[in-house]
Amino acid sequence: MPVAIITGASKGLGRELALALARRGWDLVLDARTAPVLEETAERARAHGTRVLAVAGDVTDGGHRAELVAAAAELGALDLVVSNASALGAEPLVRLAGLPLDGLRAALETNVVAALGLVREALPLLRAGGAGAVIAVSSDAAVEPYGTWGGYGASKAALEQLAAVLAVEEPGLRVWAVDPGDMRTDLYAAAVPDDTDPRPEPGAAVPGFLRLLERRPASGRHTVRALLEEK
Repeated sequence: MPVAIITGASKGLGRELALALARRGWDLVLDARTAPVLEETAERARAHGTRVLAVAGDVTDGGHRAELVAAAAELGALDLVVSNASALGAEPLVRLAGLPLDGLRAALETNVVAALGLVREALPLLRAGGAGAVIAVSSDAAVEPYGTWGGYGASKAALEQLAAVLAVEEPGLRVWAVDPGDMRTDLYAAAVPDDTDPRPEPGAAVPGFLRLLERRPASGRHTVRALLEEK
C-alpha cells in the first residue's frame, strides 16, 4: 500500500484528504498539534481498513519532523508528503503596516521552514520508492496582492518557490504546489472573522488533489479549479 505523511491533518483540508486517501487504501502518518482531535481523525481513517499512525506535535520542531518520517519508515515506505499545516502570522489578518514581525516569522517558520525541513528529512524514503511526490498546499494569496494577506501570502509564495526549485533539483520526484481555492476552514475564520460570505467545505477541494495523484502531471503549480476542469 502507498504511504503518505499529511501535516495539519486533524481538521479541514488535511482531515478530508486523509479520509479520502484512506478510502483508496493508503496507509497514513498524520500530524497535528492537538492530539485528541488528531486521534479522532485517525480513528475515522482506520475504519477504512488502512494503517494510520497519529503523531501529534508541532512541525516547526525538528525532532517531531523526524518522528513523522520514522513513522512512515515503520509503515515500510513513503510515497507522498503533503505540507498542509499553515500559520497566518496574525489573527485576524492586518495590513502590513501593523503586521507583527514576530507573527511574520511564525508564518514563515511553519509555512516555509518546517515544510522544507520535513521534505529534507523525508528525501531518502521518497527517493527510494522511485515515484515519490510532494504536495505543498499553497494559496491564491501567493500570487495575488490581497490587502491584509501580505504576510501569509509572502510565506506561501516562498513555499511555492521552494517547491519549484525542489522539482528542478529532484527530477525523480513529482513536486506540486496546489492552490485549493476558497474553503470554509478554521484558518479562514481566524483570518477574516467578519466575513459572512459562504465558502465551500474543504471536502470540495479533495477531488482535485485525487486527480493530481491519479494523473501525476509534471511538477509545477496547479489550482484545484483547473484540475477539476480538466477532461
